[in-house]
Order: sequence, then structure tokens, then C-alpha cells
Amino acid sequence: MTKYKLNEPDTVVIGGGIVGASLAFGLARAGERVALLDEGDVAFRASRGNFALVWVQSKGLTLPAYSAWTQKSAKDWHQLSKVLLDETGIDVGHTQPGGFTLCLSQKEVDARLSKLVAFHNQPDTPHFPYEILDHNEVKRRLPAIGPKVVGAVYSPLDGHANPLLLMRALHSYLNQKGGEYRTAHTVDTITREIDGFRVKGQWGEIRTGKLILAAGLGNVRLAPMLGLEAPVKPSRGQLIVTEKTAPFLHNPMVTIRQTNEGGVLIGDSKEEAGFENITGTGVLSVMADRAIQMFPRLAHLNVVRTWSALRVMSPDGFPIYDQTLSGPPAFVTSCHSGVTLAGVHAMTLASVLARSGRLPELLAAFTPKRFHVHTNS
Repeated sequence: MTKYKLNEPDTVVIGGGIVGASLAFGLARAGERVALLDEGDVAFRASRGNFALVWVQSKGLTLPAYSAWTQKSAKDWHQLSKVLLDETGIDVGHTQPGGFTLCLSQKEVDARLSKLVAFHNQPDTPHFPYEILDHNEVKRRLPAIGPKVVGAVYSPLDGHANPLLLMRALHSYLNQKGGEYRTAHTVDTITREIDGFRVKGQWGEIRTGKLILAAGLGNVRLAPMLGLEAPVKPSRGQLIVTEKTAPFLHNPMVTIRQTNEGGVLIGDSKEEAGFENITGTGVLSVMADRAIQMFPRLAHLNVVRTWSALRVMSPDGFPIYDQTLSGPPAFVTSCHSGVTLAGVHAMTLASVLARSGRLPELLAAFTPKRFHVHTNS
């Protein structure tokens, strides 16, 4: 039992992006006193560059547990968006109309189909519904596509949301429940004590009985302070947003989506660029050209903004969840699909952590131990 003072939080969550805010929401909903510590604008915030997809299609190749986790999150998203609307009055724009992966050549169609077959042939894989569509069927469902679209993969489980409204709603809910959001709180050190943790920075210190690291790329530095690890690295993604236009794209694509406000987001780059968080016309022009081939009407829209952000990537691209084995509970959470997983983080994982103080067994496949498997030659 914690010996900390009553005015100190039950749990401190380090990292104020969508992952940390989703967990803080769930903990507060479970009745905990939560402090959410955020670096502020100096952070390499992956949330700046998210595409706001709630995406299930084909996730989990080589790790079936990830497919189950994302499918669970897609279901939890319905309850999350309802709770946020009921409690804060903020509609986060979540819909699940189904998503398309458009292909511009038969080679792309064949590659996509090959991956889907391999995915569904994995043992213990929770299957998801999908359709392989030819050009005519895609045209029937998406009249605005161009003639160069050869076909597509469609899954009814995919959806999207408004990430800015999601962040606002999560923080509003946390405030309503008596939680604290503390910006400009860069963490310098974490000290483990008998019955909890002492977290320090230039701003001062805070003590807590339970700790969650959700600091994205910052977890690399923080996790070893707890005897844990988070072997993640940055992957740069660039995005384009157009001026607002009349609705023409109800369904999200893996690389294109029209927001509920009318603008069109384009983004599919994955670059090894270290911590260089800039845009480049070479990559942006390739993205724009491919998008115009898919939807020719985009050629007539003005670009109002381009930007880049750094994804949080593990060696195999899947999330990392880990925990201390003894003493006061501490956890590390790292992933690059913060919006997709917001549902399950907020509605499932946080409540389990509040109730039991341990990760659920179904997350055993996501520990960083998987990166230390040695095979005999």
C-alpha cells in the first residue's frame, strides 16, 4: 500500500501525446488521481504527424496478437467516442465506414493479395473481413477515382477520427475528473523507492505509487531508469493538407483521407532520417503525384500546409508493452499507432492497470524480450 500523501497522484503518466492522454483518460475513468506530464512543444511529438486512422486492415503480419489488439481497439473506439461526447460535449468525428487500399498497378494488387493470404494463413490469427475489388467496383463505390486505379482492398473494420478534437476531449475529460495536465514538465530523473517513485525535473518533483511511460521516443532514455527498455527509433513521415473542398471521400484510405472539416490529408512517406524533422519537395512531390493519380480532382486544390513528424518505431514495427517484475508497478508503452490504439488504451488497458496493477496476459507477445531471441545455427 502506498504511503504517499493524499494530494499526490495514484499514477503519473509521462508523455502528453495521444498514447499518454488515452491512458490518463482510462485511469481517471477508473477513479484514479492522475497527473499527466508533458514536455510541451519541445517534444518530438509523434501525435503531430498522425494520419488519424483507426486501421485494422492487414495489421499483424508475423505477429497475430497485434491483429487481435487492433480489432479490439476498433470496437472500443465506439464506446470511447460516445463517452467523450456524453461527458465533454466534444464530437471527435469518429466513423467506421470501412477503408480502402488503392493500387495503381496489377503488381501492387498481387503484392497486397499475397500479404493478405500470408496473414490469414498464420496460426491463431483472428481473421478480419476484406474484399479484393477491380477497377469497376472501386469506381462504383468511389466515383472520384482516376483511370489509373487498377483495384483496391476494402475492409469494413477501418475508420478514422479527428485527432485534434480527440486530444482536446481527452484532456477535457481528465480535467473534469480532477486529473492534472502539467505542460513544460520534462523529466530528468526517475528514482525508484520502496513504495513508489520520485520523478524530478527542473520544474521540481512529484511522487507517485504507480508510473507509466508513454513518452514516445523519450522512452529510450527514461525506461532504463526503471530497469526496463524501449528500443525505438524515429521514422520520419511527411504530410500534405489541401484547402477545404466539398465532400467527395467518405472512406479513409491508407494514404489519403478527407477530414470532417473538408481538407484532404495526403501522407505515406517512411524515411530513415534520424531526428531531422523537416520536409522536402522531392518526397512531397512523389506523394502528391500518386494522390492525383488516385483522385485527379486533387490537382485543382491548393496546398495550404506541409509538415513532418517522427513516428515511434520498434525494430519490428509493432508496439512495446513492458512492466517491472517486482516492487511498485511501472510500465512502458511505445507504439506508432496512437489513434488506432486509443480505443483499447483508454477503455481496456487503463482499466486493467488501475484494477490489477499488471499488464494483461494477452500483451505478453509485445515485451521487448522478443528482440533478444537467439537461434542456434
